Amino acid sequence: MFKSTKTPKGEETKRRVHGAALSLFREKGLDATTMRDVAAAAGMSLGAAYHYFPSKEAIVMAYYDAVQDEHNRLVEDAVGAHRALRDRLAATFHSKLDMLAGDRRLLGALLRFTGEPEHPLSFLGPATRGIQLRSIATFARPLRDADVPADFRATAALMLWAMHMGVLLYFLYDKSPGQERTHRLADGGIALFISTLKLVRLPLMKSLRTRLTTLLGDAGLLPDLDGAEAAPASG
Repeated sequence: MFKSTKTPKGEETKRRVHGAALSLFREKGLDATTMRDVAAAAGMSLGAAYHYFPSKEAIVMAYYDAVQDEHNRLVEDAVGAHRALRDRLAATFHSKLDMLAGDRRLLGALLRFTGEPEHPLSFLGPATRGIQLRSIATFARPLRDADVPADFRATAALMLWAMHMGVLLYFLYDKSPGQERTHRLADGGIALFISTLKLVRLPLMKSLRTRLTTLLGDAGLLPDLDGAEAAPASG
């Protein structure tokens, strides 16, 4: 989850700093928390805290990476446990929602950076492109062995990733118990996606697939799935 350190003790200390910071972000909010607060909560000097994380942004980037690593692990388990595409996709979407259930306030605070493309924490900015690519590759994993045309596989993975981003936005505003409406929304989206796959597999749809792939490629949106899987962690 985090950068390698020279000693096991250093690695454990880094985890402690990161955990203390996330607890403060969740309790006080990102803006109200200072690095001095983080150092005090971790039981160390400010200088020592800066040795592990030079800024709050670095802490959040480590959080992004940790979330992605855990989601990738859960999806790998789901792909191994389920053969049906619907079950694989359900596990992929619901595991992400379950992981973030306690972080809706933090995610809401981070969402404002999306409108600032050059901000290092923007969900869609160049600084987080590696995480974006890794996440798209994770959403491609349930498609393994599925009947998806080869020329549509990258587009399908991008569609799933984009749908999950929309679901997460709705998730932040969902006040239903346990955000059950968000989970139903995810299930409905999965059903529509599977219906769409049945249509795009038709031979008559090949020209439409080509046009869509070309459109997304020209816009720079279509991922290279091989490159996405190899994208390094941000830390």
